[in-house]
Amino acid sequence: QVQLAESGGGLVQPGGSLRLSCAASGRTFSRSVMGWFRQAPGKERQFVAAINWNGGNTYYTDSVKGRFTISGDNAKNTEYLQMNSLKPEDTAVYYCAATSGPRAGIPTTGALYAYWGQGTQVTVSS
Repeated sequence: QVQLAESGGGLVQPGGSLRLSCAASGRTFSRSVMGWFRQAPGKERQFVAAINWNGGNTYYTDSVKGRFTISGDNAKNTEYLQMNSLKPEDTAVYYCAATSGPRAGIPTTGALYAYWGQGTQVTVSS
């Protein structure tokens, strides 16, 4: 059974940092795209960032560019999202996602991701 398990969420003050992790089990994603989405209360799910393991390209939504960094360790089947200079508007449940196979480019539509984690809450507040 394929599972994605997020960790690392929590409460942080504005300007602070958090590092989210997503550990995959049940199969490898060495040729897939792995990414992060988030959903704030009353809002639609939003693409945040992703990495295409088949080439190493990354892509970020404009609002997190320069603050968030996506990375991963193929050997550990794990991806990370380093979040710096956090803002209250970053508050959301963050979800890890992965495509079922190789993709050309990096999809930003959630429907193109086959596997999802349960989510981890990130709250940015003073």
